[in-house]
Amino acid sequence: MTDRNIDPFTYYDQMGASHRPRHAFAGKTRPQFDRWKRALRPKVLASLGRMPEKVPPKPKLLAQWRQDGLVKQRWVIDVQPNLSAIVLLYRPADLPKHERRPAILCCHGHGPFGKDAVMGLRSSPNRAANIDDFNYDYGLRMAQAGFITYALDWLGFGERDSRCNPHYKDLFADRDPCNIHYLMATMLGTTVLAGNCHDASRVTDWVCTLPFVDRKQLGVMGLSYGGTMTTWMMLTDHRFVAGDIICYAGPFHDIAFRIYNICGSQITPGLFELCDLPDLQGLIAPKPLLIELGIQDTTFHIDYTLNDHFDKIKRIYKAAGAAESLDLDLFAGGHAWGGNKSLAFFRSAFGLDR
Repeated sequence: MTDRNIDPFTYYDQMGASHRPRHAFAGKTRPQFDRWKRALRPKVLASLGRMPEKVPPKPKLLAQWRQDGLVKQRWVIDVQPNLSAIVLLYRPADLPKHERRPAILCCHGHGPFGKDAVMGLRSSPNRAANIDDFNYDYGLRMAQAGFITYALDWLGFGERDSRCNPHYKDLFADRDPCNIHYLMATMLGTTVLAGNCHDASRVTDWVCTLPFVDRKQLGVMGLSYGGTMTTWMMLTDHRFVAGDIICYAGPFHDIAFRIYNICGSQITPGLFELCDLPDLQGLIAPKPLLIELGIQDTTFHIDYTLNDHFDKIKRIYKAAGAAESLDLDLFAGGHAWGGNKSLAFFRSAFGLDR
């Protein structure tokens, strides 16, 4: 035996603990913020790798029905060569003709039901339990509050879960599909995040053509991995004017090296070398941002998410001269949608309270 370390996990964990990202925010003034953002944002976007090719959407309406005071639609949209997505789109049933409303992209997190859960489809006891456990149906409830809402499945989830394909049953046995997709994507010079951001933007392109959508008033919100996607959509698509990040917080060393709440769908090569997660979300400044944190969240622990995460974002927003554009919903719950401030936040961000 030897007293020298030969364990690679210990090696990486110690590296992560001592690592200081190259572009960690350290400024206090608006000029310092501006220089920091100009330097970091292009590098973050470049870490996504090659973006997929755009294709005509060729939208096809698969179903339409009225329920919960809404007109609900199910569409299929082409998003990449040889790849499509099913989209759920809700609008108030009493929406006056020729009136345009703000639209919110509702991002789902990890789980077997993908977009269906956030859009409130309770077609089985398991689906209903999933919605209740995470207070998950913000896509339904924000539509009932008067917004247009829409959602699609991320790569590997819901109706785009490769484990549902019998040809790949053995490939995915006891393996995380997020990590399999990440390996395949990076070998091709891209990432799962690049694919999901691309697909959401292509769906948003189509949503913006609808006569009842105000294309200048777009928001995005999501729980857990939906918070990851909310973060990245705010960074990659300038059309989104406000974001609600729900229970996705904490320094990368804690959530990726210690409690393992990171997968191949949530990372890009070299991201932690560039910045930490608070820096990444701080790049959203000065746009309106709501951070929701559950006191009893066992997935992203409050000891890290409040002091080591939100406080750093608050310093970035203050330096950007946008302290009033950042809000916190610290709620007495677990890994779920708090839902206490979302409606007021988006109404304010869209200027509906003026």
